[in-house]
Amino acid sequence: MSQQQFQDDLQVYERFLMEVLEVTAESKGDAKVIYSLLRDNINKLNHIFAEILRHWATMRFRKVEADLVNCITIAALLFKFGDLIQQFPLGDKASNIEIAIVSYETVLKVFTRQTFTQQWAMTQHSLAIAYSDRINGDKAQNIENAIAVCEAVLQVYTQQTYPQDWAMTQNNLGNAYRNRIKGDKADNIEQSISAYKAALTIRSRQTYPQDWAMTQNNLGKA
Repeated sequence: MSQQQFQDDLQVYERFLMEVLEVTAESKGDAKVIYSLLRDNINKLNHIFAEILRHWATMRFRKVEADLVNCITIAALLFKFGDLIQQFPLGDKASNIEIAIVSYETVLKVFTRQTFTQQWAMTQHSLAIAYSDRINGDKAQNIENAIAVCEAVLQVYTQQTYPQDWAMTQNNLGNAYRNRIKGDKADNIEQSISAYKAALTIRSRQTYPQDWAMTQNNLGKA
């Protein structure tokens, strides 16, 4: 590939990234509208797009304090896009998850635990799910990353302050421990069971029947 062709390709991906952000903003995160755009550009949902997104967002967020309002707006759009691309049913699943991970990691440059605690926890929660589902990389390490992120989130999502989010994170932590490759298998299962039981203290059959059923099913598997 010639240098000119390489530069042309970069411009194509950058224009697509700008279109993604624009459509996400204008549609207020409407999945149908965004998925229509993604379907028309499936060939661009790959590692090149992920790296361009990372580079562009990293450069954009270099001086968050000087341009805080704009950075918050962009970070919110990237967070929404990350959630949507992670759930996008078409294209290459591995690439979609990598794009989601890059989106969340760049968002965390703006939504820090110190300044935007709840947004930080929400982003970390989505990142943990992405790590759990990740296809690329070392499977064992991906699960370790998911566990670490869930445990960090639980420092913000406490049972007293955010009971539903706490229970959701406990359920996800249970999933990660159940699938864990490293460590002692018996201990991992015990950790998994403990997390599911913790989630069920909030996810009761009466108040959250669907969540209760899902966590009970996970508990049964453990």
